Amino acid sequence: QVQLVESGGGLVQAGGSLRLSCAASGRTFSTYYAMGWFRQAPGKEREFVAGIMWNGGTIDYADSVKGRFTISRDNAKNTMYLQMNTLKPEDTAVYYCAASRTLLPTRSRYDYPYWGQGTQVTVSS
Repeated sequence: QVQLVESGGGLVQAGGSLRLSCAASGRTFSTYYAMGWFRQAPGKEREFVAGIMWNGGTIDYADSVKGRFTISRDNAKNTMYLQMNTLKPEDTAVYYCAASRTLLPTRSRYDYPYWGQGTQVTVSS
């Protein structure tokens, strides 16, 4: 089993910053898994935000967040982070962390079998 727990969401004004964390645990979790962040706004599909290879060697961002968000991970702590700067109202969504059994991150949510419960991020204008 793999458990993922997100934290760090909240309410912030446009232009502000938030840092999300995702703590991974479980007997079958491997630090070799690629991990990613996805988000889902009301009435919309869950979309890819960012993904990171197990050693940080490959990182991918959605165009909408490139240059504003930074994904990272600390394998010693089994924790992944998403630093979000210059937030916009359109970033408002529930943010989910996910883990894949693959080494390289992908943009498809169907490649990630493990998911956290989500954390709400609300950006006011």
